[in-house]
Amino acid sequence: MTSQEQLNAHRALAEGWLGRCLRNREPRGDLYDAMEYSLLAGGKRIRPVLTLECCRMCGGEPETALPLAGAVEMIHTYSLIHDDLPCMDDDDLRRGRPTNHKVYGEATAVLAGDALLTAAFEVILDAGSLPPERLLTAAAVLARAAGGWGMVGGQVLDMAGEGHALSLSEVEELQRMKTGALITAAAEMGCVAAGGAQEQRAAVRRYAEKLGLAFQIQDDILDVVGNAAALGKSVGSDARSEKTTFVTLKGVETCRKLVRRLTEEAKEALAVFGCEKEHLCWLADSLASRET
Repeated sequence: MTSQEQLNAHRALAEGWLGRCLRNREPRGDLYDAMEYSLLAGGKRIRPVLTLECCRMCGGEPETALPLAGAVEMIHTYSLIHDDLPCMDDDDLRRGRPTNHKVYGEATAVLAGDALLTAAFEVILDAGSLPPERLLTAAAVLARAAGGWGMVGGQVLDMAGEGHALSLSEVEELQRMKTGALITAAAEMGCVAAGGAQEQRAAVRRYAEKLGLAFQIQDDILDVVGNAAALGKSVGSDARSEKTTFVTLKGVETCRKLVRRLTEEAKEALAVFGCEKEHLCWLADSLASRET
C-alpha cells in the first residue's frame, strides 16, 4: 500500500467514526446539528490520521485507537468554532462554508464548541477497545495539550499579541502552544494506544513538534499568498488583525526555507522506526508543499 493509500485509509476510518459518534442522542434543540455541522465539514483530518498511523507504526491496530483519534478531532473542531466567533477572529467562512455562528447563532456556536470539548473526553473514557491505563494516559496527554498549557493558552497569547510587535521567540512559543500542542498530542496518543515504549513516544513527539511548526509557518505563508477559494477561508486575516507572524518577521522566501528544514528534522526524528516511518515522512513532505 502506498503512503497516499495508507493515509487515505486512516482518513476514511476517522470519517466513518466521526459520522457515527453523535448519532442516536436525545435531541437538544440545534446542539447536535451545530456540532455535526462543523465536525463533519471535512478538512485534512491531520490529527486523527497522525493518531492512527502512529498507533500502526508502534505495532498497534489503528481501529483500536479510533476513539482517541476522534477525540482529537473534536477538540480541534471546537477550537475552530470558537476561533471564528466575533469575540475572537470574527470570521465568516470556514472550509468553504459559513462559520458555525453564522448558521446557528453565537450562543449555540459557543455551546456546540463546549459540547465537543466535553464529548472528546467522554468518548475516550467510555472506549472499550484499549486497556483502561492507556485510555487514562491518553486523556491526560490530550487534556494538557488542549488547556492552558497548550492550545487555549496559545490562543490567549495570540489575542494578546494583536496590534503588538512580537519577537521570533514569542511567536514560536505562541504557535507551539496554539497549533503544535494538539498535533503533538495526536501523535503521542497513537503511540500510547499501541503501548509504545518511552523511546517511541519521545520520537513521535519530536516529529510532531517539528511537523506542527512547519504546518503553522506554511499556514502563515498561505495567508499571504494563498487563494481564498482553494483554502476555503479568507486570506489576509493576520494582517487585518495586526498579528505578528513568521512571515511578518522573516518574509515569505525565508519561511519557505524554514518549512523545508523543519520537515527534514521531523523525518529525522523518526529514525528509531526504520522503514515503518515511510508513511509519516511522506505526510511531512506533503504538508510542506501544500497549497490549501
